Amino acid sequence: MQVNITFRNMFATDALRTHVQERLAKVADKYLDKVTEAHVTLSLERYLHHADINLHAGQFHVRGKEKSEDMYASIDLACDKIERQLKKYKDRLKNHRPAHVHAREPVRVRYEIFAASPLDGLPAELMRSDEFLAKPMSVEEAIMQMDLMNNEFLVFTRPDSRDVSVVYRRKDGNYGVIDSGVSFAPATRGARVTTPPPVPPEPRSAAK
Repeated sequence: MQVNITFRNMFATDALRTHVQERLAKVADKYLDKVTEAHVTLSLERYLHHADINLHAGQFHVRGKEKSEDMYASIDLACDKIERQLKKYKDRLKNHRPAHVHAREPVRVRYEIFAASPLDGLPAELMRSDEFLAKPMSVEEAIMQMDLMNNEFLVFTRPDSRDVSVVYRRKDGNYGVIDSGVSFAPATRGARVTTPPPVPPEPRSAAK
């Protein structure tokens, strides 16, 4: 497994590199048949040590991100988070067969980040914009990928079309899907998925 480590706002040490490699090798050997590479970012921000670890295991990405007052502790916490996710999906990761073998190419999606306006009535200020590729996958695969990344939502495309969909984690513990296409295929294996209800129009105020 190739491990790429980036140090930001701190000195790079061989001891930290060795600690990261040993922890990741232990986790990968226990739960994964094959890990192509890992990207690790270690940074110091406002006296806190941040560890951001991304594993590439086949078609899935697994992420653990933690911070503490000690970098070794942050690395251990991030690896523990990854290990919990891999333990949850261990059998499904090893026996998984992609639902999109003959799927279309990923769709390029653009996102923008706006700053909250300090005064009412003023337009929001665009802070940053970027693009990413929404990969084709089933709803079940999207839910698993979202959990493995420890995210609250995931943008993906349907395997048999270029329709963009979003799966997200609901406050009640279920999963919701926002689908841009006309068809909807529910997840299998008992995953609880709901589509958000339509938003009713606001009532018109009575004329005075």
